Amino acid sequence: MALFIGVDVGGTKVLASAVSASGRVLRTARRSTPGRLVDPVVVEDALTEAVQEVAGRRAIDGVGLAAAGFVDGAGERVMFAPHLPWRGEQVRARLMERWGTTVVLDNDANCAARAEVAFGAARGATDAIVVTLGTGIGGAVVLNGRVHRGSNGMAGEFGHMQVVPDGLVCECGGTGCWEQYCSGNALARHARSQLGRVPTLLDGLCGGDPADLVGPMVTQAADQGDQVALQAFASVGDWLGVGVANLVAAFDPDVVVVAGGVSAAGEHLLAPARSALARSLVGTGHRVVPPLLRATLGPEAGVVGAADKARSAVRSGGRRARALRRTRVGARAARRSGE
Repeated sequence: MALFIGVDVGGTKVLASAVSASGRVLRTARRSTPGRLVDPVVVEDALTEAVQEVAGRRAIDGVGLAAAGFVDGAGERVMFAPHLPWRGEQVRARLMERWGTTVVLDNDANCAARAEVAFGAARGATDAIVVTLGTGIGGAVVLNGRVHRGSNGMAGEFGHMQVVPDGLVCECGGTGCWEQYCSGNALARHARSQLGRVPTLLDGLCGGDPADLVGPMVTQAADQGDQVALQAFASVGDWLGVGVANLVAAFDPDVVVVAGGVSAAGEHLLAPARSALARSLVGTGHRVVPPLLRATLGPEAGVVGAADKARSAVRSGGRRARALRRTRVGARAARRSGE
């Protein structure tokens, strides 16, 4: 069986998975993301460790990288990644040389959208919007069944749309970006603001240190009915619905899919988001409001889409090689017949 690996490079973690042709995750390895203030080689070392752990002794047929950042139109460089040190880096070429196999590169949200269209919640949709909620917000636009990358490869960067002029400072250098109000970071920040003010399970989960509070703890507390955690999701979900309403107004999709780590919270997040979407979308009573669904593939959507892109690239390369061989054989036959 061929071995194709998808690697999701997020702001806090690296997730590498072997993925089957049907989109099933077979084996997984995780590493922490070193951060954005390190040498890019340090990040690539972490990717290499995760890929090697997944591969073991097997030869790798291809690797797809899903990067949390702006990827150029050619799929060669990560031009800018707010939570990573890559700035115009030749990531694909460097890792292809290092790993000795086919490597493809795309934005993480584009990879998630590819997976959800092929195998998940958007399967069969002609037009779809995918919003990925993790450390920040990513996004992708699917038009006529294909991911729309834009002229520079940077379509779908919804997280850095300004929603609050002169609002919170964002890692991208701007202010008031959507992801500052609707993301894993926003969820944890909202919950931290309540610690010590009202009783909450979160005090115990973070050991009394607000700095140690992370998004999964908020989800755990919400599952147990903790009011502070539920209020944090209500705030983030409300911002999600408001932002999605703007995207629906712009693209009029068949479906909107929410992917990424924060989507693991399910209805804690989606219920308030649907209410905000219905309240905020213009002409709600006179149009079909698209369903707002959790990604079927959950946090694994990025690795599944990245591996599928690598598999497709290898297949396309094989088809081109076979076509070239047929052309050369035909040309030699023509020359012989003319002699």
